[in-house]
Amino acid sequence: MTTVTNNPTLAPAPTAGRLAYWLPSLLALLSAVLLWLGWPVHPAPLALVLLVAWVPFLRLEQLLVQRGASGWKVFRYTYLSLLLWNAFTTYWVSYSTLGGGITAVICNALMMSAPVMAFYHTKRLAGPVLGYLSLPVYWIGFEQLHLHWDLTWPWLTLGNGFAQANYLVQWYEYTGFLGGSVWMWAVNILAFLALYRQPAPTSLVRRWLAPVVAAVLPIAVSLIIGSQYQEKGAAAEVVVIQPNVDPYLEKFSSTPNFIPYDEQLSRLIRLTEQQLTPQTKLVLWPETALEESYFEQSFDANPKVQRVRSFLAQHPGLELITGITSIRMYPSKETATPTARFRDDLGYYDVSNTAVHFPGATGPVTFYHKSRLVPGVEKVPVALASLINNIDLGGFVGSYGSQEERTVFQTATPGLRMAPSICYESVYGDFMAEYVKNGATLIGIITNDGWWSDSPGHRQHVQYATLRAIETRRDVARSANTGISAFINQKGEFLVRTAWWTQDARRYTVHLNTEQTFYVRHGELIGPACQALAALLLGFTVVQGVRRRQQPAI
Repeated sequence: MTTVTNNPTLAPAPTAGRLAYWLPSLLALLSAVLLWLGWPVHPAPLALVLLVAWVPFLRLEQLLVQRGASGWKVFRYTYLSLLLWNAFTTYWVSYSTLGGGITAVICNALMMSAPVMAFYHTKRLAGPVLGYLSLPVYWIGFEQLHLHWDLTWPWLTLGNGFAQANYLVQWYEYTGFLGGSVWMWAVNILAFLALYRQPAPTSLVRRWLAPVVAAVLPIAVSLIIGSQYQEKGAAAEVVVIQPNVDPYLEKFSSTPNFIPYDEQLSRLIRLTEQQLTPQTKLVLWPETALEESYFEQSFDANPKVQRVRSFLAQHPGLELITGITSIRMYPSKETATPTARFRDDLGYYDVSNTAVHFPGATGPVTFYHKSRLVPGVEKVPVALASLINNIDLGGFVGSYGSQEERTVFQTATPGLRMAPSICYESVYGDFMAEYVKNGATLIGIITNDGWWSDSPGHRQHVQYATLRAIETRRDVARSANTGISAFINQKGEFLVRTAWWTQDARRYTVHLNTEQTFYVRHGELIGPACQALAALLLGFTVVQGVRRRQQPAI
């Protein structure tokens, strides 16, 4: 005999109920996947996906609010979406350091949550109109902060997402890459409102006119600018070298298959000579190509420096820029920098990731010390510096030495003035614009991207360089120890590029533009403006919150 029960607790949950339960998680995942799909680099550029990638997240936030979810629950789903995006897009940082990669993903997602939660509270306390207007303001204000503080990690600045499809953003010469962040948020918010705004306009045209115009108009402007732009400036022949010395196995004296530094130098010279012509004016060797510690005060006495001078003497008129690890000595504690170390046998000194310019076989060299240092690897946050300085960890600890001003290397070739950016520095649009404002006519990037294996990391890095070309309208010459070496024109187009993990040398005739773009002349305007507006909005939101609490209960 079969017993039939009408107890609803024993009946299976309806499919719609299960979907409703999982919908917030699915929306968080979908937004993260779309951001990853649109980000450089995939076999085919999918950057246009970024114009709708935030729509699932905006629906997620709306849905949680409609269900009466707490701010803590909104934060949890926000953090989930941002954590997944960070993990999908920058997991490769863990190839260099597992702990650092995990920390970067966890902490960066946490920091990204702050502007989103500020939006949630502004929308809740000041209404949806001001709320949705506040979201890009808070986010871009955060991106501006992320460009300049000790924990700087602007890899996922939204405007970087268009690097693989930079023909869409030729107007970066006016706005810089934060203009891309404005564009992305504008289209996403308008598309979300077209889908989910209540009451919705009855006419399909009225509903979608604003998001379509916001998406299409900047693309049309970009295509017009790109079609009309012509390379500017005098010509100069430049050579870039890719020695391909494995940083984990061969490059350093502590590695198991260490290649002696003399042999590494021989490889650099051999590769260079394969591409030299009588017209070659400048050669770029990569970051830390000369890896041994070089004392700047006695630089010319170093045997390898003398060997480089001898090589240049065989090629009159040739100049060289190379990466080194340099040591600067200070006569006393009072003259030392805040990052200086102390040893009994050396006194006070700084270790720097340095670019050095050889003007030829003779003449004084010029040093540039890397200024935008990688947090945790090359720079210790100020809050931890005093603690670490008092701990003996058995080797070099603390921050590398750096410098405030942007040094431009002046060559003997008329009009050839090189911006010697080192690795991670090329991710910063406003930073690179300072070089050009100081007179640089060519951007040089020296880097070692082999830390990240054959992952999206080194490919994203070289793509970001194309945005710097557009913002400044400067050709880019890029020399990578391992990674991709390349020449990029003033429209951000690759003219020459090497393959990954190969010894190579390439030659190209670059153009030396002397004109300055609007972005170079006026600097970063969008970021500081958003920070000022964000402060006003936060103040207004706090006042609204206080007023609500003071209202008597009915």
